[in-house]
Amino acid sequence: MPRCVLASERMQTTRYVALALAVLAEGAPARAAGVHDYPTVDRVEYVLECMQRNAGKQEFLYKCACVIDEIAQHYTYDDFVEASTAARFQSLGGERGGVFRDPPKTRDSAKRYMQIRGDAMKRCDVPR
Repeated sequence: MPRCVLASERMQTTRYVALALAVLAEGAPARAAGVHDYPTVDRVEYVLECMQRNAGKQEFLYKCACVIDEIAQHYTYDDFVEASTAARFQSLGGERGGVFRDPPKTRDSAKRYMQIRGDAMKRCDVPR
């Protein structure tokens, strides 16, 4: 691939990251006291993954930031990491996947997370 294309893609990604950081930092003081504090880097990572699932369109920057803000109203950061990890690895095969599939508490945690995330996505107009 030509160098100019790679540099262009890198600049595009850098712009998205910078824009995501600016959006998240801008909203930080306005957040209600009841919202749990998540590390900025994790919020940005969530937003970028969400945008990627939606064809990388910039219009999803605010929408995906809305989703993580909604999720943060329901989970402390540590609980979010635990629940989202359980949900992500529910379909992991084999013995290792059993850690995420088999324990009832883990299944319930993943199910609740998927419900909260689904509700947040509907409220924030994010299709997937």
